[in-house]
This record gives sequence, C-alpha cells and structure tokens, in this order.
Amino acid sequence: MAGEPQDDCLFCKIVAGQIPATIIRETETTVAFRDINPQAPTHVLVIPKVHYANAADLAAAAPEIAADLLRESRAVADGDGLESYRIVFNTGTGAGQTVFHAHAHILGGRGLQWPPG
Repeated sequence: MAGEPQDDCLFCKIVAGQIPATIIRETETTVAFRDINPQAPTHVLVIPKVHYANAADLAAAAPEIAADLLRESRAVADGDGLESYRIVFNTGTGAGQTVFHAHAHILGGRGLQWPPG
C-alpha cells in the first residue's frame, strides 16, 4: 500500500535502520544520507520516511512531505556550504530512477553543466 514500508525497498530498509547509511540529517518525515556512488563532492539523497514510488506520486498523495523534502534539500546544501547546487528527482526508468522510493539527489561542490547527461 502506498505510504507504507515495503519489504523489498532499499530506502525503506535505511529508514528502518536495517541497512547502514551515512545519515547527515533526519527529521520527523525525512532522512538525508550520503550517496554511496557520489557524482559530485556533495551528493546526498533526501528521502521521505513514507514509501511512494517516485516524486510525482509523493507530491500527489502527500504534498506536505514533498515540501519537507525540498526544505531538507536546502538544509543539506546549507550544511555543506553550497551556494550553488542541483536538486534532481528521477521519475521512471527512462529518467534513470533505479530505486523506486521517492528521493531527491542534492549535487554540488563542482560545476554542473546543462543540459545534464
């Protein structure tokens, strides 16, 4: 069921403390942790503690938690001293989503070109 933890979800397991992660921030609704395969000096994932497959589903079902993700994204960037950064939400396999639990990538600390990959 949407919003409920999924037994086969990597990020749900991180939220539950079943899989270790380098957690840098945690709120009542979100967890932020360093990406294990960073694509920039700062590469942090901000995830909701509730399970939705992607950012679009999260925004439709729980817009207040989607807003929390954006607020925490800024806090991550501020905490890493970033003046410029990118927030990326991949939605669907064609966009590069590999973990189907909504999440934001916070990327910064180097020049980021446009358009991205």
